[in-house]
Amino acid sequence: MKQFKLIFVLAAVMGLAACQSKVEYGDATEVETVNENFGSTDLQAIAAKMVDSMMTFPPIVTMTANSRPILFVDSIKNKTSEHIDTESVTDSISNKLLRSGKFRFIDMTKVDSVRKQLDYQNNTGMVDPSTAIKFGRQIGAQYMLYGNLSSIVKQDGSTKDVYYKMTMRLMDLETGLIEWSDEKEIRKMKSKSFLGM
Repeated sequence: MKQFKLIFVLAAVMGLAACQSKVEYGDATEVETVNENFGSTDLQAIAAKMVDSMMTFPPIVTMTANSRPILFVDSIKNKTSEHIDTESVTDSISNKLLRSGKFRFIDMTKVDSVRKQLDYQNNTGMVDPSTAIKFGRQIGAQYMLYGNLSSIVKQDGSTKDVYYKMTMRLMDLETGLIEWSDEKEIRKMKSKSFLGM
């Protein structure tokens, strides 16, 4: 009986030792291929492609030569069957464009918060009127940047093929003209071995 308990205790200790995990930092720009789903490498490739394309497109180069146009970025529409954080894609593209020094941005996601703050400053009597920001002084956006992320998924036996396409456009809000458009395609394939690995 004692021998059985000892074997059980040793097996439990070995099981706990085998279940320990280890966390390490990795390179955020390293290619990530954990699975075929949309991942950090895809996000980085899309952001880099879109920003490079827009910044080198001759009409955009001319447009930004002597001024910094004001943009707002509409949320990228996720038309895939996956849950994808398209806000992260939007943020990466916006950050790269802003850091280029060629554009200025209006954050439409914060309009309600700004409105509440201006209402507080102007209508509560709690803020010195000489320091309150007045309504109607914000600058309007000249252009809207928007896009769609779509995918096609096909599977045949042990092979799965996932195709992603990101399309973006820049629209002149005054004329409705599309000033720039481009797309980035990504294809991933996953094959299972005969062992199911």
